[in-house]
Amino acid sequence: MTDSRPLLMLDVDGPLNPWLAPETRLAGYGMHQMRPPGWEPPHDPLLVRLNPAHGPALLALGCELVWATTWKDAANAWIAPVLGLPALPYLDWPDGHRADPTGVHWKTRHLVRCVAGRPFIWVDDEIGPTDRRWVARHHTGPALLYRVDPAVGLRPDDFDTLAAWAARPTPGPAADKP
Repeated sequence: MTDSRPLLMLDVDGPLNPWLAPETRLAGYGMHQMRPPGWEPPHDPLLVRLNPAHGPALLALGCELVWATTWKDAANAWIAPVLGLPALPYLDWPDGHRADPTGVHWKTRHLVRCVAGRPFIWVDDEIGPTDRRWVARHHTGPALLYRVDPAVGLRPDDFDTLAAWAARPTPGPAADKP
């Protein structure tokens, strides 16, 4: 992560795969059966909804894209090809899903260590007020913490907001989706 562009730390389930959406089809999304590591038989395939228009929209943001998902490198094998994305760097979560005694999301501390003061956007469906406060206290650069509803995923207006912030990273405390 040596690029000078803002980082976009991207979760899969929620923002790209609106896993809480009703069973009806979402416009632009296709349903994909996937077997990433951990989903081999006897497990049923994982059903993932993806919108191929998201790949070009993400690339157009002008950010350095990084997977910030439990899919880790498997996102490059299963998600990136559907979206038309190249293989991306990914965060390797050392602590798994351990609950933090202070209420900070289990991804937050490691993510902030990895961005190392660079401007970043974190797109996830599990960001909360405790994460915003923690990032505001512990991250020295601009940050946008952008929570996406896992019932709808990323929408065109979300890409507009992300592009505007990426073009002019706002210094100061972490912000939230309007």
